[in-house]
Formats: sequence, C-alpha cells, structure tokens
Amino acid sequence: MTVSSSEQGSERSLFDYELTWINPPHPSLSELRGRVLLIVNTASKCGFTPQYDALTTLHERYHERGLSVIGCPCDQFGHQEPGSAEEIEQFCRVSFNVSFPLSEKLCVNGPHTHPLFEHLKKEAPGLLGKSIRWNFTKFLVGRDGRVISRYAPLTSPLKLEGDIIKALNN
Repeated sequence: MTVSSSEQGSERSLFDYELTWINPPHPSLSELRGRVLLIVNTASKCGFTPQYDALTTLHERYHERGLSVIGCPCDQFGHQEPGSAEEIEQFCRVSFNVSFPLSEKLCVNGPHTHPLFEHLKKEAPGLLGKSIRWNFTKFLVGRDGRVISRYAPLTSPLKLEGDIIKALNN
C-alpha cells in the first residue's frame, strides 16, 4: 500500500505527544524539537536500575550539546515500579542524583499504552515484535524526531555513547 504525501503529512510527530513530569520544571516534548532524545522505560526495583547512573552521566555529559534523556517509569514488569510519583522522584534524586526529566508512571504495552510508546514501538519494533519485553528498553531519537535505534535492557547506556555523538553531530 502506498501512502500519499497528504497522509504522511497527517502522521503525528514524536514532538506532538505530551508527557507529565513528576520532577518539573522540564520542557514539553514539542519544546525539545531539534534535540537528540534518549527515551527509556525505567523502574526503581529492577536489576537494571543501576543504569540510572549511566543515564545521568550521559545526560550531564551531552546535555549542552543537545541531548535530553527522558525517563518514563513503568510498573508493567514484575511490579518493579510500585511507588507514587513522589517516591519515584525522591528515589531517583537521592539514590542516583537524576537530573533529567522523569514522566509520570505510564504503560508501554497493552490496551493502556501511552501514545508516545505506541509511536516509538511503531518506528522501531524489537526483535520479537512491537512489544517492549522489560524495563530499561531505550530509544535513541534524532533531532528530526525519528527513532534512530532501539536498544535492549541489557545494553548499558554508556555503550550508546558513539551513537549519541553521531546523532548530535548530524
């Protein structure tokens, strides 16, 4: 099936979606247009939770060059994000000195999937299909709002540094 240019023009951009921040103030997604984004579904009680350290490092190291890390807490995998917004924010700030934006808790799979994650999964399906298999799945998004790559939870955020630098230089 061919998609006409008028149909393509009606597609929503990543920057058209809204997130509510638990640690404001942070800009809306539309205000992040032109920046490279690293969007991650996170959880406070996961074996991958120590990745917050590397995400904070990347955010601080490349923020001035145009990178914005965005954490999206999710409680869909083993009930590993049980806390309230305030508890999540305090845990991330105290335990990992997180300075990047954290959204309110959201769903990344199923009938209540947040529209941003529907968009991300459509642009970058995983090896086993469109669903997200676990916490700390990462999406690198270019300045134009298109998903550059999707990374598995096992992939350390610091291993993305080369891809981030390449995206920042484009």
